[in-house]
Amino acid sequence: MADISIRSDVTVKLVNISANDAMVAKAARVSTIGKQSAADDLPTDGLINFLMRDRHGSPFEHNSFTFLIEVPIFVAREHMRHRAGWSYNEESGRYKELEGVFYMPDKERALLQVGKAGAYSFKAGSDAHFARMAANMLVVYDDAFGAYKDMLKAGIAREVARMVLPVGTFTSYYATCNARSLMHFLSLRSISEDAQYPSFPQREIEMVAERMEREFREAMPHTHAAFAKHGRVAP
Repeated sequence: MADISIRSDVTVKLVNISANDAMVAKAARVSTIGKQSAADDLPTDGLINFLMRDRHGSPFEHNSFTFLIEVPIFVAREHMRHRAGWSYNEESGRYKELEGVFYMPDKERALLQVGKAGAYSFKAGSDAHFARMAANMLVVYDDAFGAYKDMLKAGIAREVARMVLPVGTFTSYYATCNARSLMHFLSLRSISEDAQYPSFPQREIEMVAERMEREFREAMPHTHAAFAKHGRVAP
């Protein structure tokens, strides 16, 4: 049996930040009062609410969040569909030997898809469903990582050997965004009663969104509150 490990969680660590509500208000006020907008004693809450309500988006771009993320490859590929306002750098299987860390959902994750495309939902599976899923994943992960290590041992290039690894393999990357692009991500990749429009994220990327939203709420409480108040629609 290959030396593999299994995870059912994801890691989202905020490693660099330059973001606060005051900068949103300053960026908005420069259009009306010029350099006087740099004053630190001007109110922010009401202006941010107005900007969010009327969807004046550019003031929300003058900030930055950088996250270090560890997720299975299929989650990273979903995340990287978000291109506007995001920058990414990911570990490369061409240049480093990949670790035998693989994803398996925990028993709380819904396993059964009900309905047709565009109108389906998910519900919990039985213990038998979970056991079947886990057994199949373990076999595939073990075989794939064993084949990967065998090719590396034989001197086959990393960029070739990695081709056998499944999308459940963990990867790590940096993701940098501003508040406007983060709100757009959250509007699509999380489920909330405050949302004006429904979203249907895969659970694993929703886990990423939940962790990012906690950091966003803490750093920019007025912006986050206005985002929620106005239906979680990115300005």
